[in-house]
Amino acid sequence: MGKRTIVPFGPQHPVLPEPVHLDLVIEDEKVVEAIPSIGFIHRGLEKLVEKKEYTELVYVIERICGICSFGHGWGYCHAVEGLMNIEVPERAEYLRTIWHELSRVHSHMLWLGLLADGFGFESLFMHCWRLRERVLDLFEKTTGGRVIFSVCKVGGVRKDIDKETLDEIVSVLREMEKELKELTDTFMNDFSVKSRLVGIGVLSKEDAIELCAAGPMARASGVYQDMRLTGHGIYNKLGFEPCVETAGDCYARCVVRIREIYQSIDLIEKAVKTIPEGDIEVPVKGKAPKGEFITRLEQPRGECFYYAKGADSKFLERMRVRTPTNMNVPAMVKTLQGCDLADVPMLFLTIDPCISCCER
Repeated sequence: MGKRTIVPFGPQHPVLPEPVHLDLVIEDEKVVEAIPSIGFIHRGLEKLVEKKEYTELVYVIERICGICSFGHGWGYCHAVEGLMNIEVPERAEYLRTIWHELSRVHSHMLWLGLLADGFGFESLFMHCWRLRERVLDLFEKTTGGRVIFSVCKVGGVRKDIDKETLDEIVSVLREMEKELKELTDTFMNDFSVKSRLVGIGVLSKEDAIELCAAGPMARASGVYQDMRLTGHGIYNKLGFEPCVETAGDCYARCVVRIREIYQSIDLIEKAVKTIPEGDIEVPVKGKAPKGEFITRLEQPRGECFYYAKGADSKFLERMRVRTPTNMNVPAMVKTLQGCDLADVPMLFLTIDPCISCCER
């Protein structure tokens, strides 16, 4: 029996730029146990409901995370709209869906780059991020921002997109798809890449369900679950079906995200072809009534939960967000048990962690 030692992992690590710490109990080169510690930067964003009016709080909520900022803004607005029984114009729902799927593309491409960096493929990392810049250029052109967009508001959206720009979005994505295929072929078929991913960190379907894994982490283990199936936005009009794999290893989690990139491009094209004319917002006045409303949104990282509690005031009494990283940490800890020490960075990255999302 080998000697057991405890190896600290993070919060400063080349593949771990966010503040999370793991105590890894090591026996020889195998991880016997992983003990996570999350909680270094308490930002108090949810507490600001007491000082920011419900129409202004969207600016705070979308700053929970830079990568998921649009989705957080949409989830918050949807929760308040449900609380106040506000019906959003159809064109606004189309625009929200288009921006949300663009967010998914740029989030997954950022993750692919970080994954390549995690196993030392620096040129692949740079090409993923170079291509991702084109998506950020589309955001900048349509919203004015590259990280924080501030286009979602309670009752609709703040900006419209004209037909020429919508067509340009599709054209740029389809042109980008040609280069994207070269990159994704490397992730899926290169021998050296597959040797680092295939069979590593297997999470069974039963464990994924028991540990409440979310998003690509769950779908890579055969769990048929995606909040886009619940009908928010206009996904029910686009013929959406979730991308599911069954192997449950790092490779399957990579494949799910790659498939979702191409799927998001298809969804955006369908939405652009069928987007109706009309208003992009409805006037929202008055106080948020007493009551509670819960909504769930499929962020790039997985299911995100939004809770709003009104108090018959211009301020909400409570706003609560539960992000997918919160849900995927237990599953990640499960996959770390029995892995090689060298695979720890890879396994941590495959949940696409966002500790900023956890620190609210």
